[in-house]
Amino acid sequence: MISVREVHKSFGPVHAVRGVSFELGHPQVVGLLGPNGAGKSTTIRMITGYLPPDRGQIRVGELDMLSDSLAARKRIGYLPESAPIYPEMRTLDYLRFRARVFSMTRADRKRRIAEVVARCELQPVRKRRIGQLSKGFRQRVGLAAAMLHDPPVLILDEPTNGLDPTQIRAARALVRELGHDRTLLVCSHILAEVERTCDRVIVIAGGRVRADGSPNDLVALAAGGSPCIVECRASPRVDPESLIKSVSGVHTLTCETREGWVHARATPAPGAETLAESIGRALAGAGVEIRRLETERPTLEAVFMHAIETDADERREAGP
Repeated sequence: MISVREVHKSFGPVHAVRGVSFELGHPQVVGLLGPNGAGKSTTIRMITGYLPPDRGQIRVGELDMLSDSLAARKRIGYLPESAPIYPEMRTLDYLRFRARVFSMTRADRKRRIAEVVARCELQPVRKRRIGQLSKGFRQRVGLAAAMLHDPPVLILDEPTNGLDPTQIRAARALVRELGHDRTLLVCSHILAEVERTCDRVIVIAGGRVRADGSPNDLVALAAGGSPCIVECRASPRVDPESLIKSVSGVHTLTCETREGWVHARATPAPGAETLAESIGRALAGAGVEIRRLETERPTLEAVFMHAIETDADERREAGP
């Protein structure tokens, strides 16, 4: 449904987006993750037609975002982080105004407003001024407006920002429901939210795509590089730290001795297998008592942090 191919964008000397490429299917819920300054907001603004790319191509279906901009944008519903709503207008009046902007017929306006009011649970506030609504209801009004013209693509930037736990749960359920019949791109910095609502995750750092796949696939990919946690008896005869360091594949090791027990965390070298079996064999062979030996469970946060660290390493290597 959306195709982004080798897109670049610079602002003066700042190269914000550097050759970003991905394809979004239909229906699908995709999370876009990245630290501040990663280029994700710039990418979203190019996809929605707010900014033109310096190079590359963006297509919505068969429509090019540059040459067929108006038709392409009609297929997209966009909810920015700060929804552009008018606080002095009442909820229904605002939705009617938005419907007229999309040149909807009177019959379509009436039908679609009733549908989005019901779907976003706005019945209790439909006649109230938007400025008097809670943050949660204002977000729902913004989402209803983005859905009003029934676009096949919805792009949501931080859709649960500022919501309370009950509202966040309702927003997540709505995102999952909407993803049954359309393409959703959800930009968020909340890892748990993305993990619970998205079929696929794209991680951007330094203006580049650093990871792309389902949450489970990305976590499984990270498992091979997961640290090994060890607790073993300190021994005057054998130095457990030296023994663990000597195991093939150990890249870094941190150790601390407390109350006669050595607490160690060993990370594998790039491409190495998990370390638990090798370390356990080495310690047992030397007669060292082991109290704990396990591979640290990988998380989406570990994938995210690895992407950031990779970008930082590349920047240091590139120099000023």
